[in-house]
Amino acid sequence: MHMTHDYARPLVVKYGGNAMAAEGRQIDDPVLAEVASLHRAGQAVVLVHGGGPEIDAALTARGIRTTRVGGQRVTDAATLRVTEAVLCGTVNKRIVRSCAALGIDAAGISGVDGRTLLARRAIGIDGEDLGFVGEISTVDTRLIETLLASGFLPVVAPLALSDTGADTLNVNADGAAGAVAAALQARALILITNVRRVLRNPDDRSSGIAHLTPDEAVAFAQTNACRSSMKPKLIAAATAARHATPAYICPAKANGIDAALKGDATIISQSNRA
Repeated sequence: MHMTHDYARPLVVKYGGNAMAAEGRQIDDPVLAEVASLHRAGQAVVLVHGGGPEIDAALTARGIRTTRVGGQRVTDAATLRVTEAVLCGTVNKRIVRSCAALGIDAAGISGVDGRTLLARRAIGIDGEDLGFVGEISTVDTRLIETLLASGFLPVVAPLALSDTGADTLNVNADGAAGAVAAALQARALILITNVRRVLRNPDDRSSGIAHLTPDEAVAFAQTNACRSSMKPKLIAAATAARHATPAYICPAKANGIDAALKGDATIISQSNRA
């Protein structure tokens, strides 16, 4: 018999990049342990993951040069093949195995499966061709909701199907999480990072921001004070918050999600109270 979950208002957790535990340490990963605890307690969770550092390492190992435009990876056909293999074959399945070891049933998918994420081709700031890079245009939540209703924890890799259905597109993991949270009207979007809060001054760790409205988050993301890795998180948070889903930017630590929901985070919401 499947455990009963409140899948109507899931938590969407985005985890990846430098905050993710190193390979071989997922069993001791505090974020995955807390996700498993929430799942066992009946709270439905959708986990959206990244994998940028591992993609970089795989490209380097294969002698494929990485080119970035405005902080975005240009994704040619060779880069896309490696990206898809790392995200769907390595990182996604490793997380699923780790969830199984923690005693929870997880199902790994990408945004291509079930046409969950549809995207249009993205272009660079100055009109540059970014290759197989997409901006999410539509989210179809049916597959995710089916997995949640059956008691599974969906683990989503940030790849999308092109609007034409002809190509796979690489999409930003934060953006994917924000779009999924908004479409599900989730209880909350949790963006795990490696700093305690968004910093108003990136060189001053005491300048953490407690709360931003969606408009304030987008405005701050466009300033020089916002480091490049934080920009997509703020945009994703604003996307969710504009659809009545508060977003919390918080660090990877034991019980960090619970602490964030109690206010130990940068909170992006329409009002001062999430």
